[in-house]
Amino acid sequence: MTPPVDPVLVRIGFWEIRWYGVLITVGILLGALYAARQAPKKGIHPDHIWNGLVLAVILGIIGARLYHVFSSPQGGGLGWEWYRQHPLDILKIWQGGLGIYGAIVGGILGVVIYARWQKLPLLVLLDLGAPGLALGQAIGRWGNFINQELYGPPTGSSWWGVKIDAAHRIAKYPISQYPPDTLFHPTFLYESLWCLMLFLVLAYLAKKRADQLRDGDIFVGYIVGYSVGRFWIEFFRPDAWMIGPLAAAQWFGLALVLTGIALLVLRRRKGNTRPERATNPEKEQG
Repeated sequence: MTPPVDPVLVRIGFWEIRWYGVLITVGILLGALYAARQAPKKGIHPDHIWNGLVLAVILGIIGARLYHVFSSPQGGGLGWEWYRQHPLDILKIWQGGLGIYGAIVGGILGVVIYARWQKLPLLVLLDLGAPGLALGQAIGRWGNFINQELYGPPTGSSWWGVKIDAAHRIAKYPISQYPPDTLFHPTFLYESLWCLMLFLVLAYLAKKRADQLRDGDIFVGYIVGYSVGRFWIEFFRPDAWMIGPLAAAQWFGLALVLTGIALLVLRRRKGNTRPERATNPEKEQG
């Protein structure tokens, strides 16, 4: 399996539109569309989803880029050692290099700011956005496939791998030792399928188990679910940013899983609490 298209969708002089950006944009819009359709059920006007999306995306992109810039990936991948000597390259996000945990932190900050500004229930907004975020990730990861990045080690005799051109090989896998027909683990596909499954599970729970859930449960479910999948997938990442025996993303994921589970347990030990809703549902739905 190799990318069927050039990473650049449209090129006019020095101006380019890349598939990477297109797929991320499509993922964001479809995720927001899901949230907007669910919002009235929680007493939130759909316009708040689209208005808040702008701030969440801006801060999410900033967070994702900073995570990547300050990372120290193995195998010759771009990280802080490169960017501190080539600071202008920090702006070239169209060439790839966005860390999802940085995006999550930045996006959450955007939602917090918007919720406080508009006096909306924060946990409700996070619940609305969580399934859409998983859907957006499932779509956006295909941009990594087209860019020939974030692949794993050789698959051996397995048939489902991806071919990586010499220009996109990390130093660990030179073309001289690994011929052009070598197949590598498609980690982008693993994460895309995991996120799609996570979206379906969260959407099902939000629809069929709404009366059993508390505000914030869907969001915590996303954090725990995504982190579990990412923890496993990182074992297939030879270019991971390592901190001791584990990748940085695994440490972050482990911390989030433990925190998320603790929150779910503690919240239920405190007994029933009234679900958080918009302060003026009629006004919000108008």
